Amino acid sequence: MRKLYHTLCKIEVAACGVGFVFLVAFIFLSAILRFFRVSMSWNIDLALFLLAWTAFLGADVAWRSGQLVGIDIVTRNLPKTVQKILELMIYVIVLGALIVIIIFGLRLAWTERLRTYQSIPIPFSLVTISLVTAALSMVLSTILKIRRCILTFNKP
Repeated sequence: MRKLYHTLCKIEVAACGVGFVFLVAFIFLSAILRFFRVSMSWNIDLALFLLAWTAFLGADVAWRSGQLVGIDIVTRNLPKTVQKILELMIYVIVLGALIVIIIFGLRLAWTERLRTYQSIPIPFSLVTISLVTAALSMVLSTILKIRRCILTFNKP
């Protein structure tokens, strides 16, 4: 199970990297072509598609590795037990928020299934489902963070 999780994490990081490279390439190509008065509107639509997937999957990569912004000025002087309790509470709140995001994201994806981009025949729900996919991945990461927090609760 652990090997599968690490493989999924590597795929997620690779997808973010490839998506970001193509995102930059499409925007750069669009700017160059616009300079020569050649309009390629599908470039921008595809770049927006890649932006959504890269940003949301990148949020899970950052969450998993602890790279998101945190404010510990209030908790750093508290006893370790209180810090662990607060950390656990925050993880549970995040887990609840992610579940709400998944539920409403699936509803939105269903609603957007018939809407397509203006220049490419891709359903807009594929963009919406990026939020759901990233939230599912973040749920798994959060559950592992909760597990690790509980297992290390009495350790300094």
